[in-house]
Amino acid sequence: MTKQLKLVAVSGGLQRPSRTLVLVEEIVAALSAVVALDVRLVELGEIAPALGRTVYRNQLPPEARAHVEAIEGADALVVASPVFRGSFTGLFKHLFDLVGQDALVDKPVLLAATGGSERHSLVIEHQLRPLFAFFQALTLPLGVYASERDFDHYEIASTALRQRIALAVERAAPWLEGRPALAAAARETVAA
Repeated sequence: MTKQLKLVAVSGGLQRPSRTLVLVEEIVAALSAVVALDVRLVELGEIAPALGRTVYRNQLPPEARAHVEAIEGADALVVASPVFRGSFTGLFKHLFDLVGQDALVDKPVLLAATGGSERHSLVIEHQLRPLFAFFQALTLPLGVYASERDFDHYEIASTALRQRIALAVERAAPWLEGRPALAAAARETVAA
């Protein structure tokens, strides 16, 4: 029996419908076709009010704390944020401010972002990758950026975007296969 990879997918969109959520769901669906996954979705919009009132982690209400703990306990992450003024949203950053500094060490993270135009596509390299480098996470080789042009309403309409997702998943798969066994062994070593 194949162990499932505990994947937490974080959608940094603050409203529904959300292109960012659609992108996250498409990436997760593509990943699940090649890796056995146990997926938990964290929608920032759902916990935004609790995050906005929280300065310190111990102030988080139980539901929001459970999301932070799920991020920390994941075998791998898919994270995506809409671009706002050239970067990820403030609440997206605040969510990760509440994640333990060593909780993501060596965890694979597939980065994604959405924005109004292609002008923001480097947000993955200049904003998201450095954030997860701070955590010493293993940012996967390819991120996925999508602009408004890639969608028709809130559905992916771009063949090029679907190809970018497929390529990112293809490049991510070798980093994810066997990951649940490695994570379980690491947890056992820490517990001993």
